Amino acid sequence: MTRPQKFRLGDLLVQDGLITPIQLDEALQQQRASGRKLGQVLVDKQWITEAQIAKAIARQIHAPFVDLSRYPLRPDVAQLLPEAHARRLKAIVLDDPSSGLVVGMADPTDIYAYDELGRLLRRSIDMAVVTEGHLTVALDRVYRSTKEIEGLARELTSELAELESDLGDLLGIESTSNEDAPVVRLLYSVFEQALRSRASDIHIEPQEKALRIRYRIDGVLHVQTEADGKIAGAVALRLKLMSGLDISEKRLPQDGRFAVRLKDGTVDVRISTLPSQHGESVVMRLLSQSAGMLDMDKLHMPQGMRGALERAIAKPSGLILVTGPTGSGKTTTLYAALNALNTTERKILTAEDPIEYRLPGLNQVQVQEKIDMSFERILRAALRQDPDVILVGEMRDKVTAEIGLRAAMTGHLVLSTLHTNDAASTPARLVDMGVPAWMVALSLQLVVAQRLVRTICPSCKTSYTPTDQEMAWLRSVVTEEEAVKPLWHGKGCADCNHTGYRGRTGVYEYLEMTLPLIEALGRCEPSEFSKIARQAIGRNTLRHDAAQLALQGRSTVAEAIGISAQVDA
Repeated sequence: MTRPQKFRLGDLLVQDGLITPIQLDEALQQQRASGRKLGQVLVDKQWITEAQIAKAIARQIHAPFVDLSRYPLRPDVAQLLPEAHARRLKAIVLDDPSSGLVVGMADPTDIYAYDELGRLLRRSIDMAVVTEGHLTVALDRVYRSTKEIEGLARELTSELAELESDLGDLLGIESTSNEDAPVVRLLYSVFEQALRSRASDIHIEPQEKALRIRYRIDGVLHVQTEADGKIAGAVALRLKLMSGLDISEKRLPQDGRFAVRLKDGTVDVRISTLPSQHGESVVMRLLSQSAGMLDMDKLHMPQGMRGALERAIAKPSGLILVTGPTGSGKTTTLYAALNALNTTERKILTAEDPIEYRLPGLNQVQVQEKIDMSFERILRAALRQDPDVILVGEMRDKVTAEIGLRAAMTGHLVLSTLHTNDAASTPARLVDMGVPAWMVALSLQLVVAQRLVRTICPSCKTSYTPTDQEMAWLRSVVTEEEAVKPLWHGKGCADCNHTGYRGRTGVYEYLEMTLPLIEALGRCEPSEFSKIARQAIGRNTLRHDAAQLALQGRSTVAEAIGISAQVDA
């Protein structure tokens, strides 16, 4: 392909009828004042999209436009151009035919970048046009910092092998902020990539001959890299130093917490170590401190469920329980409710282990068993602090449950979590813990049971023909009229790392304690009450809600069947 030629983007867009001359003049004035590119100004003003600009440029220079959100990228081909150069030149190698490399460029008018690509790749280049937004996502997916992490791991292995190397320098022990220590640079790369990949957890696992690093993304573990097993001890030691754990104790599990300051802000990390056959296994939960996501509108609850929760939190007293297994989004739901309650007229106290979200205006207390700062002790003290709303991180035993229920009976609104399989069995579970049935009946207002399902990637979403097994399951949950609706899944693309899924959403069922249910709980055995509660819930179950998400095209039947298996277990 011939070397690209310069042209005036604004004139091109006006010529194609995509913007008006008046809009161009206004954008040019803003461009001169801000120093930003004209295209960015136009997109920010929502007069045009990135894709429209890219397609107009492609037509002008007679090059193809490539939608990277749907393009099947090949990592081995893309990595012909090193990551640092790809990001600097805003380019990605798309294909490697015999005629020459096909390279997608976000700014194909950049003659310097075109010449630099030719020099770096040492091949003839056929140019394609891509949008900068999709290019950034594609680069994150293709490279995933694997090369950088592997390189840092090799560097650490090499330096550990040199007997004359000072171990303190390698680990950054002399100063906990020593960013030049090899293990520190390795870990920071791991954290940076975990955040870019939307990972909720990082697993660092020593194997017989390797150290495996995995990320949990949308509830599923993915291998990030494998390094020499010799560095496992150094990595575990540095993490224990960062979290203030006992570095001399390698025989017992330990738990801690620390904060990491990265390019995009600070992230809180909850760490757990466990001695294993080949060394200490370390798992880190990345705790988001963003209050922006704590909005009930973003929970996508069914209308009936949303109404029941709003009615419950509007009451001055009572107990609201959210149930489900670990990692089902219980804390997010509770904090969305707290966010709605968080006004200057209310005093809100929380007792948590750990504090996962930090909201201005709340009085949040961390459970610390080592100094006898237990849920029970915090709750007893909290009741003397004149609170209106109390959040108890988890009702773990009879004592904690009774204190919470008594607080709900004496004019406080109490929110908490409990590990039960569904909403119907939750009141009976409290009774089984030893709490008097009359206390549960008088205090409990609402039970929400929830799970998380993966949502279909919007970039590669397509309809498909379900299997006989999927159709049989669907017909067992929804009506025949609903079961004939088209079903969707993700084919897999660069945006979703070829999984077909991107992000997760909640699946819910709820039990609102009406007068008949309160009377039934007072007179029935726990097992008998659970049957009555299930009749009250009717079809509005976790299984049915998951099936509805599949019929709406937001999730898949496979994910819904997975939820069904969890509930039936």
